Amino acid sequence: MELNYNSAAELRAFLEKEGLGMRKKYGQNFLINPAVRRALIDALEAEPDAELWEIGPGLGAMTGQLLEKGLSVRAFEIDPGFARILRELFGLRPRFTLIEGDVMKTWPSQPAASYLLGNLPYNIAAALIADMAEKKRLFRRMVLTVQREVALRMVARPGSADYSSFSVLCSSVYTVKPLMIIRGASFYPRPNVDSQGLKLELRKDIRPDAYPAVFYPLVRSLFASRRKMIKNNLRSFILSDIIKKGLVASNAGQAAAEDMADEALAQSRIKGEERAEKLGLEAFVSLAKAVENLRK
Repeated sequence: MELNYNSAAELRAFLEKEGLGMRKKYGQNFLINPAVRRALIDALEAEPDAELWEIGPGLGAMTGQLLEKGLSVRAFEIDPGFARILRELFGLRPRFTLIEGDVMKTWPSQPAASYLLGNLPYNIAAALIADMAEKKRLFRRMVLTVQREVALRMVARPGSADYSSFSVLCSSVYTVKPLMIIRGASFYPRPNVDSQGLKLELRKDIRPDAYPAVFYPLVRSLFASRRKMIKNNLRSFILSDIIKKGLVASNAGQAAAEDMADEALAQSRIKGEERAEKLGLEAFVSLAKAVENLRK
């Protein structure tokens, strides 16, 4: 079986012949630009024999190139029809492993790898990256294709309009580097928005396992109401935690939450009038450590 991955017309004819179709719910778009495919694979800088996860291989346009480089590829594919084609194309290759089903459900049971390559659908990109980061499933390097809107959030810096809790999460474990902007014409079917290639390098100056348990929930909470001062969001977070744990009655919880929030801000040397969108990673880590200590 041979496929011309560079031709939308030939891919469309192949899908019709095989009785397959593109499912909108899966966010499927084939990358038909060979130069972009090569650039993304080259950006991995993966050594031969390395273990790699490929998210959303589709019909295997990049899978074959990865195997030719001597990589061991664990491919995650949700579409049963595409999975059938992948088995026919690569099933006998000793370095190829196919994981069928929703990657959000299947990845936790799979062995770790050094690298990840993925053309991530818009509807799962942020959730998948966040889930892996919070559960400490980290990669030496990831090269991702995501919609431009998601990419802007991932590379955003404090004070910018796109800066969010997701920006903080990404920077907490990776250095995120923009690669090329990928126009709609590079895909079949052609999407209505641009995509962006990104390289995520695991940070060597940070130990992700050293973050307090409260770190990620706290960051999300502080961004929940962006226009509120950080002291107000912090008090709400602590109050919710106090009541949930049943540590004190809810009518007394308000005063306790205010005291804890004020003390945590003082220990972190953060002004309560600041807003989360102005704080950098170090400030969030410092605040999370103070809250964690006070919770104990």
